[in-house]
Amino acid sequence: MSIDTLVANLIRPEIRALQAYPVGKAEGMVKLDAMENPFRWPQEMVSEWQSLLADCALNRSPNPVAPEVVAGLREVMEVPEQYEVLLGNGSDEIIQLLAMALAKPGACVLAPEPGFVMYKMIATFVGVDYCGVPLKEDFSLDRDAMLAAIADKKPALVFLAQPNNPTGNLWAEGDLVAIIEACNAPDHQGLVVLDEAYLPFSSRNHLNWLDRFENVVVMRTLSKVGLAGLRLGMLFGRKEWLSELDKIRMPYNINVLTQASAAFALKHYVVLMQQCEILKAERTSMQQKLTQLGFSVFESEANFVLAGAPESATAREIFDALKQENILIKCTDGAHPLLANTLRFTVGAPEENSALFAALGRILNAD
Repeated sequence: MSIDTLVANLIRPEIRALQAYPVGKAEGMVKLDAMENPFRWPQEMVSEWQSLLADCALNRSPNPVAPEVVAGLREVMEVPEQYEVLLGNGSDEIIQLLAMALAKPGACVLAPEPGFVMYKMIATFVGVDYCGVPLKEDFSLDRDAMLAAIADKKPALVFLAQPNNPTGNLWAEGDLVAIIEACNAPDHQGLVVLDEAYLPFSSRNHLNWLDRFENVVVMRTLSKVGLAGLRLGMLFGRKEWLSELDKIRMPYNINVLTQASAAFALKHYVVLMQQCEILKAERTSMQQKLTQLGFSVFESEANFVLAGAPESATAREIFDALKQENILIKCTDGAHPLLANTLRFTVGAPEENSALFAALGRILNAD
């Protein structure tokens, strides 16, 4: 029997049909494709951090509950004591834990689309059905379609990202409430995850919704505030939910170096927030300059801007031309029908954004 036949016989067909999550090569590029904080720490902060790492006991397993990290998160994010904190190796692991825990036979995961691709991918990983409900053309929630899908599919798990990726917008709170209440009705109960990955750039915080709704948990990450390399996500919620998820969490999922680095960074969180304020100002400038260049720019409360390509060039042409200029952005064209001919620009440091617009000027003004 050939290896291909052996793999085909043993690997689940829905896994074989998947494509691995794409991560493009970015060496030597101005990297504006992955919603990362472009700023490094001040040198004195780096030196203090490096000294701290020198004392880490790499020969020992990490603390399974990372108490210093949890305490730091509680302080900077003002998490009430009555709620638990669950840490994950990035938000991806938390999404997977949620999907695994609720993956009863016939279970369904539901989310608006376009949205974060890992909701669908992880549902596939754990063998549950996935239902994507299209947003309206302006990227607002289609409340009627969402409620109809909930009534039909009765999802065990619903993901609502605020702000949404890749559209960058917030949805009407009345629509969010209607969805949450529909998932806690006499004929259907489901858990709703409010994904606040881009909270530092947003005008809205839903942590107090844990008081309002028994079927809500809040997910966040440190990846967007300058710690993408640490891979640290977190879930806040009632003990009844998180104690069940903790049973399937790998006991040492947050390594020694990540724990030490995150605990240190949280003590200096004001530095990260100052960097986020710079990026918010740069976001406004980016929206204005893209508009001046003829792009159709969508409102954003994240650290990226989604824009439709101008009439003079397609999204694919602009993406390819920027790569030739050693600038990497995200071509969202083809990812979903609502994203046709669009591009997503991560907000970079001022000099990176200047390089982007100089290149766009050359590209769009070329004969």
